[in-house]
Amino acid sequence: MSRIYETLKNKKSFIPFLTAGDPSLEKTEEFIIKMAEAGAALVEIGIPFSDPIAEGPVIQDANVRALSAPGGCTTDMVFDMVERVSKKVNVPLVFLTYLNPIFKYGPEKFCKRCSEVGIDGLIVPDMPFEEKEEIHQAAKANGVDIISLIAPTSDDRIQMIAKEAEGYIYVVSSMGVTGVRSEITTDVKSIVEKIKAVTDVPVAIGFGIHEPAQVSEFTKYADGAIVGSAIVKIIAANGENSAEPVYEYVKKMVDALS
Repeated sequence: MSRIYETLKNKKSFIPFLTAGDPSLEKTEEFIIKMAEAGAALVEIGIPFSDPIAEGPVIQDANVRALSAPGGCTTDMVFDMVERVSKKVNVPLVFLTYLNPIFKYGPEKFCKRCSEVGIDGLIVPDMPFEEKEEIHQAAKANGVDIISLIAPTSDDRIQMIAKEAEGYIYVVSSMGVTGVRSEITTDVKSIVEKIKAVTDVPVAIGFGIHEPAQVSEFTKYADGAIVGSAIVKIIAANGENSAEPVYEYVKKMVDALS
């Protein structure tokens, strides 16, 4: 089994997300270390992209800040940062990116580089399940998990996707784009139950989670909670001074795990 699976199985996990290069790659490296110190089980790292269609305004703005920073923020620069930070933390690291950057880089070259620098998995929101073979073979050959996304609209496809899942399964709690939500009304528990009927791959819930009470509630039946926009908002508000606020937030969420 993969490093991600071994890390997340049989425990409750908090998984934070941040956008690489916001406000700088040096600070991203510092923030990842702080997240790991605060108890994050795994860290998701967004590669800045000009058209992040799954993201709401908060993370879109982070992409713009990263791409427009002095010197820019290229995929190769993100790889170099990960190569440095992966030697300083013991948690798995996962990229969130889109098909366009992967194909522009070349799927085989991209997945090989992931393996070389210490990336354990890939989340590709705009890749339909039925088309995952386009990069899955390259990922598999390099020991990189493709993290499956299951949405409330997946319906009869839930178990089909779950049966082939690896690493962990990312359950999207709400329709629409990423962002903090005051209320999540989807029957996420029934989705998790359908998944767990066919696989033991850990299940983590994301999209909209931002409070410890939500983490506590969701991890009563799921294996983990994922938070992105709330952390990116902290970084937007505090800039280069975000290390301690990010640490405190992640620790608070870790402490809330059921």
